[in-house]
Amino acid sequence: MSKQSIFTPRSWLAFELNILRRQDYRSVALPFTSNPTLGAYLKHGDVRVLANDPLQSAWTRALAIIQNNGEKLTDENINAVLEDVYVPGNRLQNPALRNWFSETDSWWFDNIRRNLERLESPFAFAMAASLVMAVGDYVLSFGEETRDLRQPLSNVFRRLWTSSPEAFNNRQNNGCQNKPAEDFIAESPADLMFLRLPAAGSGGRTAVLDKAVWREEWLRGGDDFWQDFESSRLGKLGGPVETKSQYLKILGDAMAKATHIKTWAIAHVEGGLVSTQEIVNVISAIRRVDTIYTKDFTELTGTRAVIITA
Repeated sequence: MSKQSIFTPRSWLAFELNILRRQDYRSVALPFTSNPTLGAYLKHGDVRVLANDPLQSAWTRALAIIQNNGEKLTDENINAVLEDVYVPGNRLQNPALRNWFSETDSWWFDNIRRNLERLESPFAFAMAASLVMAVGDYVLSFGEETRDLRQPLSNVFRRLWTSSPEAFNNRQNNGCQNKPAEDFIAESPADLMFLRLPAAGSGGRTAVLDKAVWREEWLRGGDDFWQDFESSRLGKLGGPVETKSQYLKILGDAMAKATHIKTWAIAHVEGGLVSTQEIVNVISAIRRVDTIYTKDFTELTGTRAVIITA
């Protein structure tokens, strides 16, 4: 299965916002928040945003701009995080970094991860960690032929910090969690649930972009957690599945936990193992389907975006 059929292109944001703005709600639950941008936009609509993601790296990025209602990183925070980041030690605390970066860059990411622990505020930690993840994405965007065009990583970190928009204060008690989607759905007292369905297929590290894999390994300090993580996802949304019927049963079980939420908006990518009609059948067995919205992105990504409201 191609990654195009697994991941939502950024260009879908306008489509998602267009559909969500047609709904009537004051609070929204996002069981998967691989990118916090949608939640950040919804905050500007005076909506209480409850976000979740099973990955710690995604949860951290959401914490920085969704739950955070205005805390900022200070000059002192930045100086503490960047102190001695280029100084190598006896050995890397996180050897998995060498799977992604050069030795020099690995020391930078290893040292800055240790320095983040100096930040006492969880929001400061989340904001600084999000900047580091953006620096890593910057590094990985260069190939052998363009490597000489790179700027020093600490300079990139500071430039990202100065250019980052401030977290918006919508005066709502927004929240971010890091738990299985089903648990989050069952516990969320929201008016609307926007569920971006994970693709039917393998789970764990093979079901996420390389960006998400390296971010998770950097934040957790290694790559030895994946087996336990993948085992914990068995039989859950986003976990590995081998058959269409297995996926649809998992989806039905998850939807049954969301009956207390008034409105559902379910985002799906056409072209994978499971069809839109099969998802509609699962939803309609629990509640009436209202509208099926589609947007053709075949020229851009070879996929069609679908949002089902119920």
